[in-house]
Amino acid sequence: MFQKMIRYRFLFEELVKRDFKQKYKRTVLGMLWSLLAPLLQLAVMALVFTRFFGRSTEHYVIYLFCGNLLFSYFNDATTGGMRSLMSNASVFTKVDVPKYMFLLSRNIQAFINFCLTLVIFFIFIAIEPGLPFRWSFFLLLYPIACITIFNIGVGMVLSALYVFFRDIEYLYSVFTMLLMYLSAIFYNISAYSLNIQYLFYANPVYVYIRYFRKIVIDNSIPAPSFHLLCAFYALVMLGIGCWMYKKYNHRFLYYV
Repeated sequence: MFQKMIRYRFLFEELVKRDFKQKYKRTVLGMLWSLLAPLLQLAVMALVFTRFFGRSTEHYVIYLFCGNLLFSYFNDATTGGMRSLMSNASVFTKVDVPKYMFLLSRNIQAFINFCLTLVIFFIFIAIEPGLPFRWSFFLLLYPIACITIFNIGVGMVLSALYVFFRDIEYLYSVFTMLLMYLSAIFYNISAYSLNIQYLFYANPVYVYIRYFRKIVIDNSIPAPSFHLLCAFYALVMLGIGCWMYKKYNHRFLYYV
């Protein structure tokens, strides 16, 4: 895989540039939307939910930002990844290139947007009273790496299914809406019983959000079992995605 990436490095770089340019094509603000869009979404959510959930949650804006930041990254990467094969069918049906390159280029574009928003997130932390920067913030690289791998795995599964079943696009939009409400983005799960709280850890997106909140807000380092859970979700999903690409690689050409 890495040898092929090196061999097609120029094509991969051009795909990343193309995906990034296409997203902001014919927009006035261009790349600034990568910063404004999550901020506007955060402002709306803070305005709506602060009165209902923010009274009992310490540093509620940062709490909300953590959830919105990671869920938006997941949603952007996987939704775009789902369409990555079909939108590049005119390329790989004529030229023999590794098909996962289209998915990876789309994930790189989503990762760049995430990093830009992450800068704004740290600015919010800097101006938030009672949340000083600590050395443990470097540990945030771990959940970022895990959710990136997880996104690639989910994108592989979705893009493969989308080639065969176009209904996946509509089903996935409903699923992500449900997942958003199950990821405790704007509410705190402490109000639920322990048995219900444990169920939230079956949601990988919530696990990555919780890791961020533990480091930034709670000033605590997650337990080793928590680190293993993050890696487990990422590696299992990547394994499933790679298996699907290897199994159905040659069948893609007949359905696009």
